[in-house]
Amino acid sequence: MTGELELLRDQAEAELGKAGSEEEIQAIRTRYLGRKGLLTGLLRNIAHVAPEDRPGFGKECNELKEAISSKVDQVLDRLVSSQREQAILREQIDVTLPGRAVRQGRLHPVTQIRDEICRIFAGLGFSVVEGPEIELDYYNFEALNIPKDHPARDMQDTFYVEDNIVLRTHTSPVQVRIMEKTRPPVRILSPGRVYRRDSDVSHTPMFHQIEGLLVDRGVSFGDLKGVLTVFLRQMFGDDTALRFRPSFFPFTEPSAEVDIRCVMCSGRGCRVCGQSGWLEILGSGMVDPEVFKNVGYDPEEFTGFAFGLGLERIAMLKFGISDIRLFFENDLRFLEQF
Repeated sequence: MTGELELLRDQAEAELGKAGSEEEIQAIRTRYLGRKGLLTGLLRNIAHVAPEDRPGFGKECNELKEAISSKVDQVLDRLVSSQREQAILREQIDVTLPGRAVRQGRLHPVTQIRDEICRIFAGLGFSVVEGPEIELDYYNFEALNIPKDHPARDMQDTFYVEDNIVLRTHTSPVQVRIMEKTRPPVRILSPGRVYRRDSDVSHTPMFHQIEGLLVDRGVSFGDLKGVLTVFLRQMFGDDTALRFRPSFFPFTEPSAEVDIRCVMCSGRGCRVCGQSGWLEILGSGMVDPEVFKNVGYDPEEFTGFAFGLGLERIAMLKFGISDIRLFFENDLRFLEQF
């Protein structure tokens, strides 16, 4: 029996030496020390031991049981300790390292320009209003003094959804809708997306406009010039030179286009300004009396002015961008510069 006990000890130690997981170690404990284990089986055979040898055999069995149990605990402790150390090595944090910065988003350059323009005009008492991008032909054209047979429709290549429904070509329809609901004084700014069938380095089928309208008693062309002068000098600098040129728009009379001294060459002449030293920046004029009649205003009582400009054009001049398509390509290398 003593020889069997020694063999059991050697087998247990050999198996524990090869065990690589907590489950394997616990299985060894059960196989040798469990109720149906190998050592328990030997103890059940004690009846076959000579009476005078039974006390010594029982003592050796208990010592072996304690030795195997102690060995199992030692191997288990070493395994748990090793696993803990490996986990610490994998998960350790060096608190002296600089933190990983969270990548921040930025406002699109067109959005930045829109917000800046809105802030300037808010300081002049204008409020921001918006309207639908899918518009009735009436609001987009007819209410603005552009009937169906008017040649001015050729100035704008329009996307038609149906015969009388279009993707708006400007944000002026918002002004008509506001005037239909509001009695003067009116002082509004209407930014938004507009659509025209055009696409090249300086035009896109969808772009952004912002238009303004001021209506009250006694409003003159001098007020128009004053407001736009304040706006352009806040946008491009106090020393910005500008000029008003006669022009034509169906919904304003008289009409004028506004130029500023070229921001690229300071008026000396360059490719951007066509060697003229001037850049067209916006269109404007006094609201045509016919437009007032369409919204129920008395043109003998009220006068007003309107103006409109493209946000992409302002952004290109402000930031020195040469290709309008860059605004729509979503290239982070471009957008992160702003």
